[in-house]
Amino acid sequence: MPTPKPAVSAVKYKRIILKLSGEVLRGGKNGDAIDAATLEKTCQQVKEIHDLGVEVCVVIGGGNIFRGLNGAKRGVDRTTGDYMGMLATVINGLAIMDCLEKLGVTTRVQSAIPMNQIAEPFILRRAIRHLEKGRVVIFVAGTGNPYFSTDTTAALRASEMHADIIMKATKVDGIYDKDPKKHPDAVKYDEITYIDALKQRLNVMDSTAFSLCLDNNVPIMVFDLNDEHAIRKAIVGEKIGTLVHG
Repeated sequence: MPTPKPAVSAVKYKRIILKLSGEVLRGGKNGDAIDAATLEKTCQQVKEIHDLGVEVCVVIGGGNIFRGLNGAKRGVDRTTGDYMGMLATVINGLAIMDCLEKLGVTTRVQSAIPMNQIAEPFILRRAIRHLEKGRVVIFVAGTGNPYFSTDTTAALRASEMHADIIMKATKVDGIYDKDPKKHPDAVKYDEITYIDALKQRLNVMDSTAFSLCLDNNVPIMVFDLNDEHAIRKAIVGEKIGTLVHG
């Protein structure tokens, strides 16, 4: 029997897509592709909001292991490289699943590429049912198609699942008018509209993902995962990161 979820009246968002790049799992500058301590800290944040009763879907990238675009630069065919990147997301998804289960959070991994021995196929109604039963759902293998990023996967799944928001975890604390690492006078936005982000050519997501969010009115929150309670703060409505909205 699933554990009953607590009341969610205190939270601002009831169902979220948490978009994690594979790079957030890497330890240090030249550390392991999946650093155990970093993985656990990330999963603790997921558990923290799950315990509040929030329905959580995770979309994970694979850039810490293999990135299709980088493979193309080394002579790997783009389509082949993208499929290799999709398999990397499966490795990361299984690592997150294992860590969450050890923290007492029931999870299900759903893959856009059939691999029945290690993950369920992506089935929309089944994914929604898992959420209703209090499980975290981890989406791996991207959309199942080359030439689409995991940002696009997050936008697609958010639209399909009727998620309240996409929460995109990064290594900076929001969206700036220019690169804050190169320009000390860069200005951070607390919130910005889709149209203004497009006009200013701000790199929120790739163009396909951003168009999906714009067309389906899915808000995007960009925040720094290095803050140990960042996701919880956002969930309860504290000012954090940058909100992109209609």
